[in-house]
Amino acid sequence: MTTALQPPLPSHPVLRLRLAPRGDLSRAIDGAWWPRSYDLLVELPRLLAGLPREWGHVTSVTVNGAVWPATAGRMFVSDQVVRLRRTPAASAPSTIVLLAPGRGRWDLLVVPPDTTEEAAELLMAAAAGTPEGS
Repeated sequence: MTTALQPPLPSHPVLRLRLAPRGDLSRAIDGAWWPRSYDLLVELPRLLAGLPREWGHVTSVTVNGAVWPATAGRMFVSDQVVRLRRTPAASAPSTIVLLAPGRGRWDLLVVPPDTTEEAAELLMAAAAGTPEGS
């Protein structure tokens, strides 16, 4: 009798992030992020760790205050301070804004954690301006 070995589960969940292709045109949305929960203290470090290096160090993050539970005004991520800001509910209901001094600003669509995989893929592809599955 042979036993099939199962690959070990990853110690860190795969980041669900899709970014728009880089180009000369400015975009309202730079991509999409599909967090696994609304726990910003858990989700934000994963997001920031998965961003392209050329984005530099993100020092400020703005989220919708009605969607994300209240958190401290700052947190440490990779031994760096990140300022957390919350906007009123109506201003940007489903985005997260990332700022890196001297590098830029990126606005990502936030796909709600409880979204089905099929719906999330469609939303992320549309936000990134890429065909589904790419």
